[in-house]
This record gives sequence, C-alpha cells and structure tokens, in this order.
Amino acid sequence: MKKIYIIHENKEWTDHLTNRLKELDLPFEEWHLDEGLVPLVEAPPEGVFYNRMSASSHTRDHRFAPELTGAVISWLEHHGRKVLNGSRALQLELSKVNQYTSLEKQGIRTPKTIAAVGKANIIEAAKKLGSEAFITKHNRAGKGLGVQLFRSTASLEDYLYGPTFEEPVDGITLIQEYIESPESYITRCEFVGGKFLYAVRVDTSEGFELCPADACQIDDLFCPVGEEVEEKPKFRIVEDFADPIIEKYETFLKENNIQVAGIEFIRNANGEIFTYDVNTNTNYNADAEKVAGKFGMLQLAKLLGEELERA
Repeated sequence: MKKIYIIHENKEWTDHLTNRLKELDLPFEEWHLDEGLVPLVEAPPEGVFYNRMSASSHTRDHRFAPELTGAVISWLEHHGRKVLNGSRALQLELSKVNQYTSLEKQGIRTPKTIAAVGKANIIEAAKKLGSEAFITKHNRAGKGLGVQLFRSTASLEDYLYGPTFEEPVDGITLIQEYIESPESYITRCEFVGGKFLYAVRVDTSEGFELCPADACQIDDLFCPVGEEVEEKPKFRIVEDFADPIIEKYETFLKENNIQVAGIEFIRNANGEIFTYDVNTNTNYNADAEKVAGKFGMLQLAKLLGEELERA
C-alpha cells in the first residue's frame, strides 16, 4: 500500500505532524535517519516522501543524518518518487551561504555577509565588512547556533580565542551586518505547498530565540532590546498580513522546488526588509495557532494526503 514517508531525525518535532496524519486517517511511516543504509540495488517503496531533516541534527548526536538524508533523497529522486522538500531544499537547509545567494538571485535583499574559515580570517572578515555592529553565526545552523553580537573586532577576537567559541560543524562562520530594528521583533512567514499560509510576529525583547517549536529551547540571548513591562506572547500570528515580499518568497520557493518553509525577515529603521533565514524544517507554535485558529501541521497533513492521492 502506498503511504506517506516522513524523513527526519527528531521525533519531538514530528509528533505534531503524525498526530494530524492520524486525525485524517492517512497511512504513514517515519524514517528516522540518524543512521541506516541506502539500498541502491533496490527500488524505493511507492508513496510520497516528505523531508524535514534539520541543520542542527549534530546537536542531538546525529552528526551524519543530513548526509545520509542526501543519499536517501538522491535514491528516491533517481527512481522518480515524489519528494516534498527534496535535494535542493536540503542543500539550502544546510548552508546559509546557499540561502543568501539564492535569495539575492530572486531580488530578495539579505544582510551583508562574509563567510570565513579560520579564526584569523573571521577577524579579517569583520574588518572587511566595516559595520559598527555585526553578528557571527554558523553556516550550517538552526537553533541560532553560533549567533553572537559584537560592536568591535577586539571583542570578536576575545570571543574567538576564549573558551566559549563554538566551532561550526562545517567549519564556516558567517560575519553579518547587524540590522538595527526600531521595534524588538522579527517576522516569520510560513508557506505550505509553496503558498503563503500566515505570518508570525516573534518578540525578541528577551533575546533572539526564534524557534517556534514547543520543545525548542535556545540560549543565544545575543540581542536584548529594552525591557517590556507588559507580559505578552512571544509568538503572535499577524491577521491579514500583506506585503509585496510574499510574492517574491513564493517565486523563490518555486524556483528552488521547496514546498514547505518558514522564511524570516527583519525591518530596519527605514522600514526596509532584510531576509536572513530560510527554514525548510519548519515548526509551528501551538499557542499562537490556537489563538488565530490557523494550523500549519493540519494544512501540511492535508497537502501530503493530496499528494498521496496523485502518486
């Protein structure tokens, strides 16, 4: 029997989807690819395959899960299987350099960024960038890995040669201009089936912890912005969000064969949008969705069911 196959390495981030698949009575199977084999001498099973491999898998002791997933997807695509978020999506998930060059190709503005390997080159990149404030981040990231804010190359050097420096798993550190926003929030746009679903306003007043998953806890408090007296939700779905950037994002997703994604941007003091992250292993915040009455995993489960019918 044909079924839906979910490729992943973190069950906590997948339970919300499998619960929706059960709710819709759709047949599915999980492929937890922390390790395994790829039988190139055989044909893969019939069905629809959905890739939600994470760039941060190595933080859960699944160091080679993305590489294994790449091999599996190559095998699936070679045999003509339907793969949502296939090989190109995985390539972008694992490299912010690839994200930024692909975004810029579609006329989507990203922060000025320099990639560097080696501590001396990271310092040189910061000098070359010429920004008064800049951040570092990992090229293969997720969960805000390696994100730090600096206002001088001297403080960067102290970090690089100090005990708290995080070596990127692929060796590539990004040095990026820090976009000063007049308000302490960023916007994350969610897409299912390549089409805009909703936008989430994420409060960053207590730090840049942007993972919407209920089980996700991040400690990279690198850019606190003021103090908020009134308690408010960290994630809030924006009603009737509309901006020309949505059309550009949809074109970007189509050109890169990405069906499911969350794309994050920030506005500077002039209202200009800078896009800085494409997450093809998107999660949704249950509290925000309950308030708005919009449910990403439900829409995704319906999409997978439709694709299974067509398979």
